[in-house]
Amino acid sequence: MSHQQYSRWVTLASMAAVTTATLLITGKLIAWLMTDSSSLLASLTDSFMDVSASIINLLAIRYALSPADDEHRFGHGKAESLAGLIQAAFISGSALLLVMHGISSLLKQAPLERLEAGLWVSGGSIVLTLLLVSFQGFVIRKTNSVAIKADMLHYRSDLLLNGGVLLALVLAGQGWYWADGLFAILIGLFLLWGALHIGYESVQALLDRQLPAEEQARIMALCCDVEGVHGVHDLRTRQSGPTRFVQLHLELDDQLPLVKAHQIADEAELAVRQAFERMDVIIHMDPISVVHKEQQGTPSEQQ
Repeated sequence: MSHQQYSRWVTLASMAAVTTATLLITGKLIAWLMTDSSSLLASLTDSFMDVSASIINLLAIRYALSPADDEHRFGHGKAESLAGLIQAAFISGSALLLVMHGISSLLKQAPLERLEAGLWVSGGSIVLTLLLVSFQGFVIRKTNSVAIKADMLHYRSDLLLNGGVLLALVLAGQGWYWADGLFAILIGLFLLWGALHIGYESVQALLDRQLPAEEQARIMALCCDVEGVHGVHDLRTRQSGPTRFVQLHLELDDQLPLVKAHQIADEAELAVRQAFERMDVIIHMDPISVVHKEQQGTPSEQQ
């Protein structure tokens, strides 16, 4: 996928998230004012967090997609992971507030008014969120964007959240007033768990975690399949935004002319680039005799 296509899809997904969250906020605010439901307030607060996170995502993606410059030679892709970390902080704060509000509501149980408005809004929220998550999943399959993955996690949790609110309102309408406060607490704890997961993934990306083991194995296999390559060692990988960065050493015959060695390295690089989208590859060429000497003197570093 080209840079332009990647940019178009992730931008569309971010704008769709902002639009959906804005519609949900409007509906939930009206329903909460009419019912004074704690679970609806929890859902409303979550939607406020969603639209804030989606706006942060949109800004971060625009920055992450800007080309490399003199001060950022590896590009700006880590802005996506930074956005995920900011989202995790936002969600954690709102989740703790929801738990506190839910406990307060649980202690002072009271009947709810105009439940029909809350039921209609919760049902409509489920439909809108389901449409958004389906579109985000389509975009992730095409782009593998970290920021869109984090955003989709919010809205996938919203499907359960809105279903829980719907159930809480039904139970409250049957006289089980404790359900409203209890569901608000459960929603808050669920959001906190999701925030911790997003934060962990974002930190790992910022700390240059290696690519998955299966991708590393495939990279090494592709290079070893090139004629003239006797082995691969010192493989180092990481991902920044949509771009994967790979560094490795090829083991080649001692007496190869430099031109031939360079040709083999180019073939290995091309094989890796064709197998993965948006790949930045740096290859170092080592005489195989030198590699053997180093392995005899020190523990093997092959991966």
